[in-house]
Parts: sequence; C-alpha cells; structure tokens
Amino acid sequence: MAWQRPDGRQANELRPVSFELDFTKFAAGSVLTRCGHTQVLCTVSITDGVPPFLRDSGRGWLTAEYRMLPGATPERQRRELMKLSGRTQEIQRLIGRSLRSTLDFEALGERTITVDADVLQADAGTRTTSITGGYVALKHALTKLVASGELAQLPLVNEVAAISVGIVEGEALLDLKYEEDVAAAVDCNVVLNGQLDIIEVQGTAEERSYSRSQLNQLLDLAESGIQDLLAQQRQLFAN
Repeated sequence: MAWQRPDGRQANELRPVSFELDFTKFAAGSVLTRCGHTQVLCTVSITDGVPPFLRDSGRGWLTAEYRMLPGATPERQRRELMKLSGRTQEIQRLIGRSLRSTLDFEALGERTITVDADVLQADAGTRTTSITGGYVALKHALTKLVASGELAQLPLVNEVAAISVGIVEGEALLDLKYEEDVAAAVDCNVVLNGQLDIIEVQGTAEERSYSRSQLNQLLDLAESGIQDLLAQQRQLFAN
C-alpha cells in the first residue's frame, strides 16, 4: 500500500509557502517564512567592517545564526546559550554557505551581513525554510541599501532556495513534514541556485543503502520543488 501523506498532498507537491516581509521593525530586512506549519523568522543585520581575515581586502562577509525557540515543538526545547549543539552548528553553517553563494562580496564592500534564522514553529524542513526565507530577507535588505544610496548596485549574483526530499515506504516524496521525516528511509536536503546548479546536497540513508537511480529521482523531485520556490521568490520582488 502506498504511503498516504498526512496532509493529503501529492508526492510531488509542496506545502503552502508564504513570505511576510518587514515582519519586524528594526532589522535591515526581515521575513516570516511559512512552509506548511513550519514558521521561520529570518532577519538581516548589516554592519560596517569585516572579520580580521578580510580587513583591507575590499570584500564583505556573510554569516548566519540558527536557533529554535523553546516553544517551537510539542515538547519544550531548552535554549542553547553558551554551547551550541552539533545540529545547530551544522545547520547555521549550511545556511551561511548557501547564502554566501548569492553574493558579490567586492560589490558589497567591507560590510558584514548577519542572517538570523529563528524557528518559531517546527514541522520539519526548518533548515531548508531558513535558506529559502533567508535569501528573501537578504535581498530585501540589500534592495533597501541600494534605494538609500548606500550601495551603488545590488551585490547579488544569484538566487538560492532549498527543499527536503525523501523516501517513505518506498515512495519518493517532496517537502517532508514531521511524520514523514521521522519515517523516512532516505532523507535529503537539496540547495540549488537560480540556474538550478547544486549548492549542496545532504543525503542520508536512515535504514539501508539507496541506489543511484533513487538519488536521481530525488534530485529531479527537489529540482521541481525549488523551481516553484524560486518562482515565488521572484514574484514577491516583482510586485
């Protein structure tokens, strides 16, 4: 019997996605990104100066931080304060790598961009939602700098979006929610740019190995979902 998706979606169907710009007042750019029941607040801060390894280079930098609020899951999560878990460190590095791929650091100049991804509610896909929403917040912030005259041009060279895919009960599925994520025999996170070139693929066999043809199927599924996400990002800035 084929896997019945808890929310009734087709295997190749995304959860409903929305972006609410300027969700907070003081950040250079902010967006509340919803992907089904997963909600991530992405905010961007921009400061003059760069880390020591980039001083006097004329190039900027981007870093990312990721946190999950205590009430984001059914059982309260303890706040990560002085020591971050390995999972948190790995996710925020992924977000940083993904968003750095979009930037022309020379056009940015010696500025540091910090992208904060705070998970308000988690129903799987928090890292991929953080990347997709993080790009929206980043572009929103940089567009404001160009409009104010602080930047001569938009220092973006590409777009980026991310989605999860997996195999549950032998079926390849797009955009896993929690019940599917925990049941998946294969779980992948895929990050692509605006040309659908690969930024990162994280693919794990949770139970047993999977074939090259299954991986190709998952990548095709992810690509179709990311095309949809990129279109939604573009529509947001076309308005």
